[in-house]
Amino acid sequence: MDCRVKKRMPVMPGGPVQRDQLIRLRGPKTRTLYPDTLRRVRYIDPDTGKKFTFLTNHLTLDPLSIALLYRKRWKIELLFKWMKQHLHIKAFFGTTPNAVKTQLWIAVMVYVMIHRLKHRHGLNQTPNQIAQILGVMLFEKTPVNQVFSELGQRIEQDSSHNQLTLFEF
Repeated sequence: MDCRVKKRMPVMPGGPVQRDQLIRLRGPKTRTLYPDTLRRVRYIDPDTGKKFTFLTNHLTLDPLSIALLYRKRWKIELLFKWMKQHLHIKAFFGTTPNAVKTQLWIAVMVYVMIHRLKHRHGLNQTPNQIAQILGVMLFEKTPVNQVFSELGQRIEQDSSHNQLTLFEF
């Protein structure tokens, strides 16, 4: 990276933060695209010994806080990936913090209830299949355990047909 160190900030010797510098980008394009001062923090993870360099425009936090925030960022990214995959939230209905939190909590409660239903009744369907079945049966007055027992009986009847499968001889 083509940059110029404007100021070296003091760091605690022997600590996980090796360097704390205020820098300016020097390349002809980068200097015009981002003319402000950046902060470069060099951090060594005490557990793994891996070296990390973090680049930020936050100039007021202490360097250890910056390093720890960026290290935790990956866990936050994984949480959002899990939420997208399992909670099936395609869009938020509101933009206020309260609306977003309410929708997230409702999705988490539905997710937990589907898994409890699966384990309590010993269902063979995947949680996604259970959610689809419940979505179709939402306005019917059929008890949940009866819906899945009738579904299981239909599957057993379908499997006892006279036609051979492709590779069964």
